[in-house]
Amino acid sequence: MSLDLSTIGFKTEPHVFSYDWKTAVLYALGIGAKRAELDYLYEGRGPKVFPTFGVIPAYGPVSELFGKTRCDMTRLVHGAQSLRIHRPLPPSGTLHTVGTIRGIYDMKKLAQVVLGTETTLNGEPCFDTEWQLLVRDAGNFGGPRPPKSETPKIPEGKTPDFSVTETTQPEQALLYRLSGDLNPLHADPAFASLVGFDQGPILHGLCTYGFLGRAVIQQACGGDASRLKGLTAQFRKPVWPGETIRTEGYALGDGRIVLQAFAGDRPDAVITSAFAEI
Repeated sequence: MSLDLSTIGFKTEPHVFSYDWKTAVLYALGIGAKRAELDYLYEGRGPKVFPTFGVIPAYGPVSELFGKTRCDMTRLVHGAQSLRIHRPLPPSGTLHTVGTIRGIYDMKKLAQVVLGTETTLNGEPCFDTEWQLLVRDAGNFGGPRPPKSETPKIPEGKTPDFSVTETTQPEQALLYRLSGDLNPLHADPAFASLVGFDQGPILHGLCTYGFLGRAVIQQACGGDASRLKGLTAQFRKPVWPGETIRTEGYALGDGRIVLQAFAGDRPDAVITSAFAEI
């Protein structure tokens, strides 16, 4: 089934997402938070809410937009994710999120679908997200190519300003999915094999994204998550639950930090074209 190009520009009605401290803590555990990050895990200290939680209220409108475009979920790959943070979240609240289909682009064999969301709390902006999704075998429809975007690069010859290695749990994807992304690709071995992952269910890209965000907060923000204003990443390779994730950061001196991440002992990066804004 081809993508419905007439849906470009479609905007959802606001999706309502209410959360409490348990929702925030479940997300924190899903992205690997440890006892040393107790401020995010214990209601006696708030808890604080990780800024990458901003992707969670977007699941509802993004799912609606998937259906609107007639996107085949068995051919869907999450290509890249951006998050802009306007304010920290309280331990509980009710969020309103509107989603928009920003573009559908032709990449020869692939199609790229770009979705955006805007989330507010009490009428005030909290998060903006952009989702770049790749649909296999949906290209060659004569549409425009994706617009080019400039992303900062690792300066030649520079060594990392920080490197953090963490081990994901074999159950990491099963835990993360409880925050809202119930795609069977991350739980069902038969479904994973059907879409080409014979090794088994893969970790959510946005779970790896959360590990990336935590590394930046720990190493570049002095543990103060309110300093993180934006995070962009391109997902290049899958990560399997139980693998280690090594995040490297390169400070550019202008508030931006270029990032890349590796999984296990594999030489190729699983996240590239990534950067944080502090």
